[in-house]
Amino acid sequence: MSFLEIAKSRYTTKKYDPTKKVSEDKVEQLKEILQLSPSSINSQPWKFTIVTSSEVKDLLATKSAFNEQKIKQASHLVVFHVISTKEGFEQLRMADAAEGSKMYYNNFLKPRSEEEVTAWLKNQVYISLGFFLAACGSMGIDATPMEGIDNLEFDKILNQDGTYKSTFAVAIGYRDTEDTNQPSHTPKTRAEQKAIIEIR
Repeated sequence: MSFLEIAKSRYTTKKYDPTKKVSEDKVEQLKEILQLSPSSINSQPWKFTIVTSSEVKDLLATKSAFNEQKIKQASHLVVFHVISTKEGFEQLRMADAAEGSKMYYNNFLKPRSEEEVTAWLKNQVYISLGFFLAACGSMGIDATPMEGIDNLEFDKILNQDGTYKSTFAVAIGYRDTEDTNQPSHTPKTRAEQKAIIEIR
């Protein structure tokens, strides 16, 4: 399947088949894909928690408002975290970074405020999200990215030492055949190319 075909067929899954599980082999592949995610200056300011325990997944589901049922039905939940502070990032990632990365960070990012740097770090995690969703699509795995989680409650469970904080989560699994959000039931709606793409 071409990437264009994957882009046309993948969608945000609203209802999962709880009897279908993502295989251990595919989970191992997803782990390697997450590890290979791209980021600016190879900053990698993230941690990924793949929740396989039904008990933990169900507990996190209760901290996810309208996403609760999706998470409970899905095979796994992947939580994306970002390093919490500028100082933490410098200690965890910049200490052993390549010289070019250190030079860029010291010249262009370190002089900026805590808020600016942590916003930049969070942007890198969103890059990994796009990479992950594309990978799931290529592997025939359905996915639901969700910001609708209670980050503070997630952190009480997954990030107790405060080094990282949760940003968003992705439920993965296999769609229920009756899920009305799939493109065969509800066609994708996107802005026209001429409204969003300019050639100069």
